[in-house]
Amino acid sequence: MILTAAIFIICAILVYNFKFYDLIAGFNTMSDDEKATYNIEKIARLFAIVMYSMAGIILIGYALSKWLDNEQIGAYGIIIATLLGVPFLLIKANSKAYK
Repeated sequence: MILTAAIFIICAILVYNFKFYDLIAGFNTMSDDEKATYNIEKIARLFAIVMYSMAGIILIGYALSKWLDNEQIGAYGIIIATLLGVPFLLIKANSKAYK
């Protein structure tokens, strides 16, 4: 779980701070004209916020699983992070606010 959270944090840092926009799904396959219609800096910021949040949820689940000595709680943390983070990111990034 810690490795998964670390991967999310690293992806957020790479996309937002180091401008590795090609890590965002679909962006690297767009034509230059299509890329120009999106505000990629705002999308990268959104991506980073969601990735940090998902990592936080996973780490909280991991800490609770260790504290309560119940490994299922950690699995629930990953499930909750995925079910909340991925749809939110997809819906928000494809809204008109980012074009």
